[in-house]
Amino acid sequence: MQAAGDEGVPYAAKAESGTLTVGAVPIGQSADASARLRAALGAAPIIAAEDTRRVRRLASALGVQLVGRIVSYYDDVEARRAAGLLEDLVAGRDVLLVTDAGMPGVSDPGYRLVAAAARAGVRVTALPGPSAVTTALAVSGLPSDRFVFEGFPPRRAGERSRRLAELATERRTMIFFESPRRLASTLAELAAVFGTGRRAAVCRELTKTHEEVRRGTLAELADWAGQGTLGEITVVVEGARAQDEPVPVEEAVRQVAARVQAGQARRDAIAAVAAELGLPRRQVYNAVVAGPAD
Repeated sequence: MQAAGDEGVPYAAKAESGTLTVGAVPIGQSADASARLRAALGAAPIIAAEDTRRVRRLASALGVQLVGRIVSYYDDVEARRAAGLLEDLVAGRDVLLVTDAGMPGVSDPGYRLVAAAARAGVRVTALPGPSAVTTALAVSGLPSDRFVFEGFPPRRAGERSRRLAELATERRTMIFFESPRRLASTLAELAAVFGTGRRAAVCRELTKTHEEVRRGTLAELADWAGQGTLGEITVVVEGARAQDEPVPVEEAVRQVAARVQAGQARRDAIAAVAAELGLPRRQVYNAVVAGPAD
Protein backbone atom coordinates (compact mmCIF):
# COMPACT_ATOMS: atom_id res chain seq x y z
CA MET A 1 0.00 0.00 0.00
CA GLN A 2 1.46 3.35 -1.02
CA ALA A 3 0.68 6.73 0.49
CA ALA A 4 2.21 10.18 0.54
CA GLY A 5 3.35 12.12 3.58
CA ASP A 6 2.56 15.81 4.11
CA GLU A 7 5.70 16.76 2.18
CA GLY A 8 4.75 14.59 -0.78
CA VAL A 9 7.24 11.79 0.05
CA PRO A 10 5.82 8.34 -0.73
CA TYR A 11 5.70 5.91 2.16
CA ALA A 12 4.97 2.19 2.15
CA ALA A 13 3.73 0.67 5.38
CA LYS A 14 5.58 -2.49 6.36
CA ALA A 15 4.50 -5.37 8.54
CA GLU A 16 6.93 -4.14 11.21
CA SER A 17 5.68 -0.54 11.12
CA GLY A 18 5.19 1.20 14.44
CA THR A 19 1.88 2.12 16.01
CA LEU A 20 0.56 5.65 16.44
CA THR A 21 -1.27 5.89 19.77
CA VAL A 22 -3.53 8.90 20.26
CA GLY A 23 -3.73 9.46 24.01
CA ALA A 24 -6.36 11.48 25.82
CA VAL A 25 -4.86 13.29 28.81
CA PRO A 26 -6.66 14.83 31.81
CA ILE A 27 -8.40 18.16 31.24
CA GLY A 28 -7.74 19.19 34.83
CA GLN A 29 -7.07 16.61 37.51
CA SER A 30 -4.03 14.43 36.80
CA ALA A 31 -5.75 11.63 38.75
CA ASP A 32 -8.16 11.28 35.82
CA ALA A 33 -5.36 9.73 33.75
CA SER A 34 -6.11 6.14 32.81
CA ALA A 35 -3.85 3.24 33.76
CA ARG A 36 -3.20 2.67 30.05
CA LEU A 37 -2.03 6.27 29.60
CA ARG A 38 0.36 5.93 32.54
CA ALA A 39 1.81 2.78 31.01
CA ALA A 40 2.08 4.35 27.57
CA LEU A 41 3.88 7.43 28.88
CA GLY A 42 6.44 5.25 30.61
CA ALA A 43 7.05 2.96 27.65
CA ALA A 44 6.71 5.10 24.51
CA PRO A 45 9.97 5.43 22.52
CA ILE A 46 8.69 8.70 21.03
CA ILE A 47 6.19 11.12 22.56
CA ALA A 48 4.79 13.87 20.32
CA ALA A 49 3.49 16.51 22.74
CA GLU A 50 1.76 19.84 22.20
CA ASP A 51 3.74 21.22 25.14
CA THR A 52 6.82 19.26 26.22
CA ARG A 53 6.89 20.95 29.63
CA ARG A 54 3.30 19.96 30.37
CA VAL A 55 3.81 16.32 29.47
CA ARG A 56 6.82 16.22 31.78
CA ARG A 57 4.76 17.78 34.59
CA LEU A 58 1.97 15.27 33.97
CA ALA A 59 4.41 12.36 34.09
CA SER A 60 5.89 13.68 37.32
CA ALA A 61 2.43 14.03 38.88
CA LEU A 62 1.65 10.45 37.88
CA GLY A 63 4.95 9.11 39.17
CA VAL A 64 5.98 8.02 35.67
CA GLN A 65 9.55 8.19 34.37
CA LEU A 66 9.74 9.18 30.71
CA VAL A 67 12.34 7.16 28.82
CA GLY A 68 11.44 8.07 25.24
CA ARG A 69 12.35 10.97 23.00
CA ILE A 70 9.96 13.92 23.43
CA VAL A 71 9.11 15.90 20.28
CA SER A 72 7.22 19.20 20.41
CA TYR A 73 4.11 19.01 18.24
CA TYR A 74 2.10 22.24 18.43
CA ASP A 75 0.08 24.19 15.85
CA ASP A 76 2.94 26.16 14.28
CA VAL A 77 5.16 23.11 13.70
CA GLU A 78 2.53 20.44 13.09
CA ALA A 79 2.77 20.48 9.29
CA ARG A 80 6.52 19.95 9.14
CA ARG A 81 6.82 17.63 12.15
CA ALA A 82 4.16 15.22 10.86
CA ALA A 83 6.39 13.99 8.02
CA GLY A 84 9.30 13.20 10.34
CA LEU A 85 7.08 11.36 12.80
CA LEU A 86 5.56 9.39 9.95
CA GLU A 87 9.07 8.32 8.92
CA ASP A 88 9.61 7.06 12.47
CA LEU A 89 6.36 5.10 12.34
CA VAL A 90 7.12 3.53 8.96
CA ALA A 91 10.59 2.60 10.26
CA GLY A 92 8.94 0.61 13.04
CA ARG A 93 9.06 3.05 15.96
CA ASP A 94 5.93 3.58 18.06
CA VAL A 95 4.72 7.14 18.66
CA LEU A 96 2.48 8.37 21.48
CA LEU A 97 0.60 11.56 20.55
CA VAL A 98 -0.69 13.77 23.39
CA THR A 99 -2.04 17.29 23.67
CA ASP A 100 -2.21 19.73 26.59
CA ALA A 101 -5.64 18.48 27.65
CA GLY A 102 -8.23 16.10 26.26
CA MET A 103 -8.03 14.24 22.98
CA PRO A 104 -5.48 15.20 20.28
CA GLY A 105 -7.06 16.40 17.05
CA VAL A 106 -10.12 17.94 18.75
CA SER A 107 -9.29 21.64 18.30
CA ASP A 108 -5.70 20.63 19.07
CA PRO A 109 -2.80 19.32 16.95
CA GLY A 110 -3.06 15.72 15.82
CA TYR A 111 -5.24 15.49 12.73
CA ARG A 112 -2.40 15.82 10.23
CA LEU A 113 -0.35 13.02 11.75
CA VAL A 114 -3.31 10.67 12.16
CA ALA A 115 -4.42 11.30 8.58
CA ALA A 116 -0.90 10.75 7.22
CA ALA A 117 -0.49 7.54 9.22
CA ALA A 118 -3.83 6.24 8.04
CA ARG A 119 -2.95 6.96 4.41
CA ALA A 120 0.33 5.12 4.85
CA GLY A 121 -1.35 2.06 6.31
CA VAL A 122 0.23 2.56 9.73
CA ARG A 123 -1.81 1.23 12.65
CA VAL A 124 -3.54 3.99 14.62
CA THR A 125 -5.12 3.33 18.00
CA ALA A 126 -6.40 5.47 20.86
CA LEU A 127 -6.32 5.64 24.63
CA PRO A 128 -9.79 7.03 25.39
CA GLY A 129 -10.23 9.44 28.24
CA PRO A 130 -11.24 12.94 29.30
CA SER A 131 -12.78 15.38 26.84
CA ALA A 132 -14.00 18.91 27.55
CA VAL A 133 -16.60 18.47 24.78
CA THR A 134 -18.51 15.57 26.29
CA THR A 135 -17.86 16.68 29.88
CA ALA A 136 -19.44 20.09 29.23
CA LEU A 137 -22.37 18.49 27.41
CA ALA A 138 -22.99 16.12 30.31
CA VAL A 139 -23.20 18.90 32.93
CA SER A 140 -24.91 21.55 30.78
CA GLY A 141 -28.47 20.40 31.43
CA LEU A 142 -29.22 20.78 27.71
CA PRO A 143 -30.39 18.01 25.33
CA SER A 144 -27.55 15.55 24.77
CA ASP A 145 -29.10 13.01 22.43
CA ARG A 146 -27.86 14.87 19.35
CA PHE A 147 -25.06 17.43 19.34
CA VAL A 148 -22.44 19.04 17.11
CA PHE A 149 -18.97 20.29 18.04
CA GLU A 150 -18.03 23.62 16.40
CA GLY A 151 -14.63 24.24 18.00
CA PHE A 152 -13.50 27.87 18.26
CA PRO A 153 -15.71 30.40 16.43
CA PRO A 154 -13.80 32.27 13.68
CA ARG A 155 -11.92 35.30 14.99
CA ARG A 156 -12.60 37.55 12.01
CA ALA A 157 -15.89 39.39 12.45
CA GLY A 158 -17.23 38.75 8.95
CA GLU A 159 -16.39 35.07 8.94
CA ARG A 160 -17.74 34.64 12.47
CA SER A 161 -21.03 36.36 11.55
CA ARG A 162 -21.46 34.08 8.55
CA ARG A 163 -20.73 30.96 10.57
CA LEU A 164 -23.19 31.87 13.32
CA ALA A 165 -25.86 32.77 10.77
CA GLU A 166 -25.46 29.29 9.26
CA LEU A 167 -25.94 27.77 12.72
CA ALA A 168 -29.01 29.81 13.68
CA THR A 169 -31.35 27.03 12.53
CA GLU A 170 -29.17 24.13 13.75
CA ARG A 171 -31.47 21.90 15.84
CA ARG A 172 -28.73 19.89 17.54
CA THR A 173 -27.11 21.13 20.75
CA MET A 174 -23.96 23.05 19.81
CA ILE A 175 -20.63 23.03 21.65
CA PHE A 176 -17.97 25.72 21.24
CA PHE A 177 -14.56 26.47 22.70
CA GLU A 178 -13.78 30.13 23.35
CA SER A 179 -11.08 32.34 24.81
CA PRO A 180 -12.06 34.03 28.10
CA ARG A 181 -11.24 37.46 26.68
CA ARG A 182 -13.58 36.91 23.70
CA LEU A 183 -16.31 35.14 25.65
CA ALA A 184 -18.54 38.15 26.36
CA SER A 185 -18.52 39.39 22.77
CA THR A 186 -19.14 35.91 21.38
CA LEU A 187 -22.08 35.33 23.73
CA ALA A 188 -23.52 38.73 22.80
CA GLU A 189 -23.24 37.89 19.11
CA LEU A 190 -24.79 34.47 19.69
CA ALA A 191 -27.69 36.18 21.47
CA ALA A 192 -28.14 38.61 18.59
CA VAL A 193 -28.15 35.84 15.98
CA PHE A 194 -29.85 32.96 17.84
CA GLY A 195 -32.18 35.03 20.02
CA THR A 196 -31.62 36.41 23.50
CA GLY A 197 -33.71 33.70 25.12
CA ARG A 198 -31.82 30.70 23.71
CA ARG A 199 -30.61 28.54 26.60
CA ALA A 200 -26.89 27.92 27.07
CA ALA A 201 -24.25 26.93 29.60
CA VAL A 202 -20.74 28.27 30.08
CA CYS A 203 -18.41 25.66 31.57
CA ARG A 204 -15.20 27.05 33.03
CA GLU A 205 -12.14 25.19 34.34
CA LEU A 206 -13.83 21.79 34.13
CA THR A 207 -12.59 19.28 36.75
CA LYS A 208 -10.20 21.89 38.17
CA THR A 209 -10.21 23.61 41.56
CA HIS A 210 -12.21 26.61 40.33
CA GLU A 211 -14.69 24.68 38.17
CA GLU A 212 -17.81 26.70 37.42
CA VAL A 213 -20.90 25.99 35.30
CA ARG A 214 -23.15 28.96 34.53
CA ARG A 215 -26.55 28.21 32.99
CA GLY A 216 -29.05 30.71 31.60
CA THR A 217 -30.11 32.49 28.45
CA LEU A 218 -27.52 33.80 26.04
CA ALA A 219 -28.43 37.34 27.11
CA GLU A 220 -27.96 36.51 30.78
CA LEU A 221 -24.66 34.77 30.16
CA ALA A 222 -23.36 37.61 27.97
CA ASP A 223 -24.12 40.05 30.78
CA TRP A 224 -22.32 37.83 33.31
CA ALA A 225 -19.29 37.33 31.05
CA GLY A 226 -19.03 41.08 30.55
CA GLN A 227 -17.78 41.33 34.12
CA GLY A 228 -14.70 39.34 33.12
CA THR A 229 -13.72 35.72 33.54
CA LEU A 230 -10.66 33.48 33.36
CA GLY A 231 -9.74 29.91 32.53
CA GLU A 232 -10.51 27.29 29.91
CA ILE A 233 -14.00 27.87 28.48
CA THR A 234 -16.49 25.52 26.84
CA VAL A 235 -19.88 26.88 25.74
CA VAL A 236 -22.93 24.65 25.19
CA VAL A 237 -25.88 26.18 23.31
CA GLU A 238 -29.37 24.81 22.88
CA GLY A 239 -30.37 23.90 19.34
CA ALA A 240 -33.06 25.76 17.40
CA ARG A 241 -36.68 24.77 17.85
CA ALA A 242 -38.45 23.25 14.85
CA GLN A 243 -40.70 25.73 13.06
CA ASP A 244 -43.78 23.58 13.59
CA GLU A 245 -42.96 22.67 17.19
CA PRO A 246 -45.20 24.51 19.67
CA VAL A 247 -43.44 26.90 22.03
CA PRO A 248 -44.57 26.88 25.68
CA VAL A 249 -45.74 30.32 26.78
CA GLU A 250 -43.40 29.97 29.78
CA GLU A 251 -40.51 30.09 27.32
CA ALA A 252 -41.86 33.34 25.89
CA VAL A 253 -42.10 34.84 29.39
CA ARG A 254 -38.49 33.85 30.06
CA GLN A 255 -37.30 35.40 26.81
CA VAL A 256 -39.18 38.63 27.51
CA ALA A 257 -37.59 38.82 30.96
CA ALA A 258 -34.14 38.30 29.44
CA ARG A 259 -34.69 41.10 26.92
CA VAL A 260 -35.99 43.47 29.61
CA GLN A 261 -32.99 42.68 31.80
CA ALA A 262 -30.75 43.48 28.83
CA GLY A 263 -32.35 46.95 28.60
CA GLN A 264 -35.22 46.56 26.11
CA ALA A 265 -38.59 48.13 26.93
CA ARG A 266 -41.13 45.54 28.05
CA ARG A 267 -43.65 46.43 25.34
CA ASP A 268 -41.01 46.09 22.63
CA ALA A 269 -39.72 42.86 24.16
CA ILE A 270 -43.21 41.33 24.17
CA ALA A 271 -43.77 42.29 20.55
CA ALA A 272 -40.38 40.95 19.45
CA VAL A 273 -40.68 37.64 21.31
CA ALA A 274 -44.24 37.06 20.11
CA ALA A 275 -43.18 37.63 16.51
CA GLU A 276 -40.05 35.49 16.87
CA LEU A 277 -41.87 32.55 18.45
CA GLY A 278 -45.03 32.82 16.39
CA LEU A 279 -47.30 33.37 19.41
CA PRO A 280 -50.20 35.82 19.70
CA ARG A 281 -48.98 39.06 21.19
CA ARG A 282 -51.92 39.23 23.61
CA GLN A 283 -51.13 35.72 24.90
CA VAL A 284 -47.53 36.68 25.62
CA TYR A 285 -48.61 39.96 27.24
CA ASN A 286 -51.11 38.23 29.52
CA ALA A 287 -48.55 35.62 30.56
CA VAL A 288 -45.94 38.28 31.33
CA VAL A 289 -48.38 40.32 33.39
CA ALA A 290 -49.59 37.24 35.26
CA GLY A 291 -46.02 36.37 36.18
CA PRO A 292 -44.63 32.88 36.89
CA ALA A 293 -47.05 30.22 38.02
CA ASP A 294 -46.87 29.14 41.68
